[in-house]
Amino acid sequence: MEQEELKRISQVAQEGPYIPEWDSLGQFQVPKWFRDAKFGIFIHWGLYSIPAHGNEWYSRNMYRKGSEEWEYHRKVYGDQTKFGYKDFIPLFRAEKFDPDQWAQLIKEAGARYAVPVAEHHDGFQMYKSRISRFNAYDMGPCRDILGELKTAFEAKGLQFGTSSHRAEHWFFMSHGKGFDSDVREPMKRGDFYWPAMPEPEHFDLYSTPAPSEEYLEDWLLRTVELIDCYMPKILYFDWWIQHQAFKPYLKLLTAYYYNRAEKLGKPAAVCYKHDALMFGSGIVDMERGKFAEVQPFYWQTDTAAARNSWCYIDSLDYKSGREIILNLIDVVSKNGNLLLNIGPKGDGSIAPGDQKILREVGDWLHTNGEAVYGSRPWKRAAEGPTIEKTGMFTDQSCPEYTKEDFRFTVKGGSLYVFALVYPEDGKLLIRSLAEEEDFDGNLFKGIIQEISILGFPEKPQWHRDRQGLHISTGTVRTDLPAVIKIEIQ
Repeated sequence: MEQEELKRISQVAQEGPYIPEWDSLGQFQVPKWFRDAKFGIFIHWGLYSIPAHGNEWYSRNMYRKGSEEWEYHRKVYGDQTKFGYKDFIPLFRAEKFDPDQWAQLIKEAGARYAVPVAEHHDGFQMYKSRISRFNAYDMGPCRDILGELKTAFEAKGLQFGTSSHRAEHWFFMSHGKGFDSDVREPMKRGDFYWPAMPEPEHFDLYSTPAPSEEYLEDWLLRTVELIDCYMPKILYFDWWIQHQAFKPYLKLLTAYYYNRAEKLGKPAAVCYKHDALMFGSGIVDMERGKFAEVQPFYWQTDTAAARNSWCYIDSLDYKSGREIILNLIDVVSKNGNLLLNIGPKGDGSIAPGDQKILREVGDWLHTNGEAVYGSRPWKRAAEGPTIEKTGMFTDQSCPEYTKEDFRFTVKGGSLYVFALVYPEDGKLLIRSLAEEEDFDGNLFKGIIQEISILGFPEKPQWHRDRQGLHISTGTVRTDLPAVIKIEIQ
């Protein structure tokens, strides 16, 4: 049966219009809905939300001798032979989980797409699966979590995506084999902790032991099951699929996914990190980071509402709504999307801290969304003295922006200027819009028809000279970024 399924996957992957070769997969085009959406919500919810301690890597760290999670687990739950990670499954009842409430909140936040985690490194599937009984439909809440979310999201007009973090499960539970724990129980394919292979000392493209053919086939079957049963518009992969062992399976999977989407007339995309796919075959993702300059390609950053965890824990260090809004503006001005993660509690309720951030972002987008949704980068993404960093994991602190820092987007007949810090005296100078005598050297040569501040009734006073565009207001007051709409004749 399994060999027949693998044969079918190969046939679909070869039938076109894509085939499992980079030359073919490089014909991929980023779906228009994604380019227009700009803002999505990532959701980390699973067994790790029950202990709600440390972070979403609790399942690994509770078996690492000497770790804080090791000590915490033994103190709260007991010895790992008596209470292992699998024993959280009966506690995962999702008694307050309401997919319609989730969808409504995400819609009100101004997001245009949502990406719940289908399977994290711990190996517990949040959906109905024929491959393993360790899933949310057969155990725990006994509900098809992913299926219910897809239905609720799409009913609210949200694009549905999902993510697989299965690749890392190859080694994720391995520390439990180093002492007397439940991970040392006999294991076979399909079991919860299988295969629990030794964790690489150094993670690189060729680290050993490399995933086996049996494991890679299992990874492929699980991912195809997600595609066939839920047809996500985005299929997001976490790290480690860049390992050389995954390459032929990734090509096969991507061709299969794109061919299925093409046949259904539902444009889809793979989001990937660390050059796991050949550039141009999917959407580049920057985890907890971004680019300092505007990019000629569409990309995405995924970050979390909290600095210290992707899932709900008992000690979240939340960012402010303002910081999230500033990040969204900077990313969009540079041709990217922001995928913001929240972590529901173990019972399925959305934590008050997450709700507060989502509502703050939603309120700002309700007023200023026309400068975000469907926008495109301008000739220049940014103006001002504040230096941005390029790279992953650079979002642990918010840059100290000034009243001289601006970001730009365009849409239709308007140029939008985001004043990241609106001055108390209401006087702005946008140097990128200077009126130069040297016509050939002028960045902006258009004719300004009208200027307004989104969400404020006052008509600003303005004029241009060789210094820049001068704007003056008397009643505009805001602690959040303000959007200047410049309508061009």
